[in-house]
Amino acid sequence: MLPLNLPAIEAKIIKEEGRHKIFDPIRKKYIVLTPEEWVRQHFIHFISTSLLYPKSLIKVESGLQVNSLNKRSDILVFDRNGKPWMLIECKAPDLKLSQKAFNQAAVYNMTVGAKYIAVTNGMMHFCMASGSAAEKPIFLSDFPAFEG
Repeated sequence: MLPLNLPAIEAKIIKEEGRHKIFDPIRKKYIVLTPEEWVRQHFIHFISTSLLYPKSLIKVESGLQVNSLNKRSDILVFDRNGKPWMLIECKAPDLKLSQKAFNQAAVYNMTVGAKYIAVTNGMMHFCMASGSAAEKPIFLSDFPAFEG
């Protein structure tokens, strides 16, 4: 896997049934190692170790419904009251972060209602304050400290 623009992790990787799997400390199980999963695991490590977002308030691949379609958000961080605080959309490192990725995160957040939205491909990371439906999101220069 490619080195990312995130702190390195000591990933637990196994080979099972001919496929590499990486241990997810949030779901507490091994997950098939795809480029997007590589980014997701690095980003979980980044937000929980560098930014000190509590692991107990992080949920991975949370189900949600968008226009009667079942979708999954990559990472959701909740505040201490159990309300969505940050929605994070992860893409593979070789994918350029296009408007489509930001639109996807914004559409998911219309259901979730998190205060912050982040989009990353492991090489570039963007975070924005979501604002109301009538307002454009405000891009932040840094990720916010956990307020929970």
